[in-house]
Amino acid sequence: MIRALLSLMVPCGSVLILSACQPDIPETIQQGMVYCAEGSPESFNPQRVTSGTTIDAISQQLYDRLLDIDPATGELLPALATQWRLSQDGKTYWFTLRPDVQFHHTAFFSPSRALNATDVTFTFNRILQIDHPYHAIGGTNYPYFQSVDWGSLVKAVIAENNTTVRFELARPDSSFLSNLATDFASILSAEYAQSLMQLGTPELLDLRPIGTGPFFFKEYKKDQFIRYYRHPEYWRGKTELTQLVFDLVPDNAKRMAKLLTHECDVVAYPRNAELKLITERPDVEVQSQTSMNVGFWAFNTKKPPFDNVLVRKALAYAINKDAILDAVYFGYADKAKTLLPPTSWAFYHDLAEQQYDPVKAKELLAQAGYPQGFRMDIWAMPVQRLYNPNALKMAELMQADLAKIGVRASVVSFEWNSFRRKLSEYEHDSVLIGWAADNADPDNFFRPLLSCSAAESGSNRANWCDPNFDNLINQALLTADIKQRRSFYLTAQLYIDEQMPLVSIAHSKRFQAKSIKVTGVTINPYGGISMAAARKSL
Repeated sequence: MIRALLSLMVPCGSVLILSACQPDIPETIQQGMVYCAEGSPESFNPQRVTSGTTIDAISQQLYDRLLDIDPATGELLPALATQWRLSQDGKTYWFTLRPDVQFHHTAFFSPSRALNATDVTFTFNRILQIDHPYHAIGGTNYPYFQSVDWGSLVKAVIAENNTTVRFELARPDSSFLSNLATDFASILSAEYAQSLMQLGTPELLDLRPIGTGPFFFKEYKKDQFIRYYRHPEYWRGKTELTQLVFDLVPDNAKRMAKLLTHECDVVAYPRNAELKLITERPDVEVQSQTSMNVGFWAFNTKKPPFDNVLVRKALAYAINKDAILDAVYFGYADKAKTLLPPTSWAFYHDLAEQQYDPVKAKELLAQAGYPQGFRMDIWAMPVQRLYNPNALKMAELMQADLAKIGVRASVVSFEWNSFRRKLSEYEHDSVLIGWAADNADPDNFFRPLLSCSAAESGSNRANWCDPNFDNLINQALLTADIKQRRSFYLTAQLYIDEQMPLVSIAHSKRFQAKSIKVTGVTINPYGGISMAAARKSL
């Protein structure tokens, strides 16, 4: 079935949408690889999403960034930028670009030049300038950049010459370089964008991608598969794989079955309950990584009764985190007491842990004016994510806990893309979701999840905008001194604990299962997966 995709060549005019329809590339099944993913991408442009499902499928396969992150140390590394420097006042950055980086050649676009500074300025000015011809194409939402308030931070992105780009900031920001290394900061082709505009099809920029990454786009059929071919002029050296197929399989049991029958070479997010079974297989290897992530329960703080802090605290006291960790994570997670995992340098070790106390929960509900409880919804993700391997199971456990204090909860779920769209429109009462860090900076947890700018962009699932909190995290960015920054972040964690816009539940390990024939596929603690170094023996 999906294995046949590695040898099937689809002619032009096929029912498969977005097919590149270019001449066949010589290949064998052994030169290709199938990755079983949990869902379809929302876009083929990382600027337009925050979904890990989408980022895993597209970002590091198709694109590169100015900077990379060392997965072992979290340090920033050169990528498309070979070097950078900063002005004394901390408000101007210069980047020198790597020479002779080639964009993808496909049937739908043939670049006439290598990467230059115009591509970088196009990539970021599209996000920043509301009068940019591409800003509103496909909508004006650039959720990650809006959540970290780049619109007020970055005053200008200027090409000084073909190889030098200058970023001018309104204020110093100690997270600026880290944000440039995230998967969302992938560099697009300005020449491709111009050609699409001339053809009258600018919307294809986000649907039929061109990048500089290790693979180029061949075709996509929604809810079925994505096919990539290797980029023969990749600046890091061409990959061992001639093609890469993402088999889109939302059902976890089906993904595991395909791994065991060798229809898939790598499988995303095996359920924790299945780890013991598959580790006993001689033909399968299970990989794990302590990951910077958090699974949480967010309340829509603009909706009554969740606008009342006493109600939010009551609900937090009502749930049994220990039972959740046993039944959902099977011991493969640490109980969370803040958004930050214990491995973060800004983690508040001395913060008191939220206790399970139904009696206290009922007392707080009575104080809030709800002695008989109320009705509410718990939205549960339909897909498995590293920070929450089974949101539906978790919601059912919480439903039972809440019933003990008189709160009658209904569990709600939708298809994944619909689920995310409705969340961004704040239709929910509460939601079980989470976050995986894109870099090692603590700001990557606070601003994208709980800032006022994140609430405006639709990525703040608590719909919480508190100027006091924003002031704390903004002050932390004005200095590069770690001790000063940590002081602000400790206070921010205490403030979240007092206001309880969300309940942090767990920091989970990330797992991936693969055939023993596959090497070069690792789990990155920061951001999406990369198949650039993957290879498969016969």
